[in-house]
Amino acid sequence: MRGSRRGFTLIELLVVMAIIATLLALAAPRFFNSADNAREVALRHDLATLREAIDRHFADTGRYPDSLEDLAARKYVRSVVPDPITDSSKTWIPVPPENRELGAMADVRSGAPGKARDGSAYKDW
Repeated sequence: MRGSRRGFTLIELLVVMAIIATLLALAAPRFFNSADNAREVALRHDLATLREAIDRHFADTGRYPDSLEDLAARKYVRSVVPDPITDSSKTWIPVPPENRELGAMADVRSGAPGKARDGSAYKDW
C-alpha cells in the first residue's frame, strides 16, 4: 500500500460547513437583537443625561436653556451627543416649558422614527 494521503474529503468539508452555517443561523439573530437593544439603552441614557443637564441649568440660572448647543456652550454637557437611533445630533426635539418666559426648552425627546422593541414610539420617551 502506498502512504496515506493527507487532507479532507469533500463530504467532511460539507459536514463542517453545515455545522458552521447552523451555528451562524443561531447566533446572528441574537447579535442583531443585542445591537438594537444597545441603541435603545444608549438612547435612554442620553435622554436622562440631557434632561439632568437641563434641570441643572434651570436650578443654576432660573431659566431653561434656549437649545442643546447652549447647554454645551455653558459646559453642562461636553457636547451635544448624537441620537443613537438616527446617528445625528440634529434630530433631538426640544419641548418648551408651559411658561414660555422661563426659556425655550424644558425637556428633550428623540426625533427617531419608529418604535422600540417594547412597542413604544421613540418620540414618546
